[in-house]
Amino acid sequence: MKSRLTHSELLQLKRWNTPTLYNGWEQITHNDIAGDAFNLEETRDFMPQMGPMIGYAVTVMIEPSNPEHKQVASAGSDYRDYVGSTPGPKIVVVQDLDKPAVLGSFWGEVNSNLHRSLGCVGTITDGAIRDIDEMTNAGFKALAKRLCVGHAHVAPARWNCDVEVFGRTVRPGQLIHADKHGFLAIPDEDQTRLLEASLFMDRDECDTIIAAARNGAGKSMKELLVDLDAAAAQFKRNTREKFGGDGEW
Repeated sequence: MKSRLTHSELLQLKRWNTPTLYNGWEQITHNDIAGDAFNLEETRDFMPQMGPMIGYAVTVMIEPSNPEHKQVASAGSDYRDYVGSTPGPKIVVVQDLDKPAVLGSFWGEVNSNLHRSLGCVGTITDGAIRDIDEMTNAGFKALAKRLCVGHAHVAPARWNCDVEVFGRTVRPGQLIHADKHGFLAIPDEDQTRLLEASLFMDRDECDTIIAAARNGAGKSMKELLVDLDAAAAQFKRNTREKFGGDGEW
């Protein structure tokens, strides 16, 4: 991980939804904006009332169908040492190796409280969760595939490794922003400019295209279309002057 944002920067980023941060990210990144940093498969936010979450990824793989992982006596302790040694705030990104089957949940009342005490604010898992009310009460947000009843043979199988969830590879230490829309895994080199770019893009939208659209009362359709074209052109000029490129949104 090349850099870490300040608490103030993280708090400000948490105030915005994930699509707003995407709009800023696409202006500053050299990566492929057609899905290079966000989920490609549908996620479900089971605690939308908690709003967005932001944190640095800690990663783990599970395989609830395989009892052999539970036989490694030190696995749980070693995994917790890894999570606890990583600076927070943290989001636990869990790859379920049983996918597409769901045979057990890594998450419930106990594990969410345990991870909350280790500085984790939530999870993204392509498997299942359970004890949804108790997880919410713990202040632990979850994006997951579905709910389930049991935990089966769930235990950490591998951790501190690249994982693939919802069609996206996530590396340990990546900055993650997630909400009911899905999640965005920010490349290290794009972290420091993300807040500035996102704020600029939101303000530019409000000052140009949205303002023109909302001020159309009493105008003819021709007048409105002229105003919208002018606002779109101004929007593009503003973004090109700030970031270069095509000025798209």
